[in-house]
Formats: sequence, structure tokens, C-alpha cells
Amino acid sequence: MQRVDIVCGRGCGVSVYIADFYGPLFCCGGFKNIWRCPTISELLINEEIREREVRVIDADGTQLGIMPTKEALRIAQEKDLDLINIAPQAKPPVCKILDYGKYRFEQAKREKEAKKKQKVIEIKEVRLSPNIEDHDMNTKAKMAAKFLQNGDKVKVSVRFRGREMTRTEVGRVVLDQFVQSIADVAEVEKPPKMEGRSMVMFLMPKR
Repeated sequence: MQRVDIVCGRGCGVSVYIADFYGPLFCCGGFKNIWRCPTISELLINEEIREREVRVIDADGTQLGIMPTKEALRIAQEKDLDLINIAPQAKPPVCKILDYGKYRFEQAKREKEAKKKQKVIEIKEVRLSPNIEDHDMNTKAKMAAKFLQNGDKVKVSVRFRGREMTRTEVGRVVLDQFVQSIADVAEVEKPPKMEGRSMVMFLMPKR
């Protein structure tokens, strides 16, 4: 048999085997009960469900009980809906009769809403110099404190130029002073270490 990629009437992109015959191939968007499309996610639906019997929940939430999978699939097809295995680890697996296209749409919508509520933690950077003046130190410290209070992490770096590389211990003193100035909102996630010509330290919001 030949394997082809198609898009069904519900917009599911699938890859299936078809027999070598002349005639139309109907998916779930075509004539009912001719051919139903399989899932393109991790959920098994319709003919992909291999268990001999399943526990079935109807589209309106009614418990239909345990029955042969073929019978459950027949009921779903009569309603022009899909049989979706929503709990494959259960004994027997739990399947629900739903419109799979609508189910995927609502699931994607819920995931999108959940992502909006998630806080994306960013790493902000504050750059210092070995001979930074107190005024500049205070300004940079206020900036870092604001980042930390917003829930972000802060990368603090001291850049050495020319002969300053011979006195990198000065950079550690600067970083220590910087941390102490915002100790009420910050704690060290990664202690100072050299990266090329810079000494780098990472701060995180204080717990």
C-alpha cells in the first residue's frame, strides 16, 4: 500500500496508508463512517485505540460504562464524533466521545492562557568597572534592585582593560560591595568568576 500525507476536513494533518484503487478517500470531514482521522498528538483516538474494551464517557458527561472498543467507536461514529483515549493508564482505559477538532482548539486555548499567566524570568545585566565611583555604584545598584524585585535575575560584570588584568582582585571587592548594597533584595546564585576579561557574578531575588 502507498503512504500519503493529507489534511482532513477538520484540519488534522495526517499520514496514512491507502489501498491502490481508483476512488475518493474520505476523512472525518467527508462522508460519515467511511474513514476517521487519527490523532496528530500524543492522544490516541478512534482506530488507534488497540485495547479490547474501554470505559466510555459520552459527550455530555454521561458514564456509559465499560464496553468493547468496537462498540464505543460505533457509538462515536453514529454521533459523527471521535473516541478519544483521555486516560490510557487506567484499567481499563477511559475514553471520551468528543469532537476532536474542537477538543484540540479548546486545549490549545487553555495552554495559551496558562502561558500568559506564567512569569518569564529574564537575566538582566549590570556592568561595572574596577574604579567605579560611589554615585555610579549606587545608580547601578538601584537598577539591579528593581530588576530583582520584578522577579528577574541579574548578571553583574566587571570589565578589565589593559593593565587592570593584573589586579583582578579589585573586581571581586567591587562585586562584594555591590552585593552588600542590595543584600535586602538579592542573594548570590553564582559567585564571581573570570570569563575572558570580565569577572562575572549572578544574582537572584532573595527568598
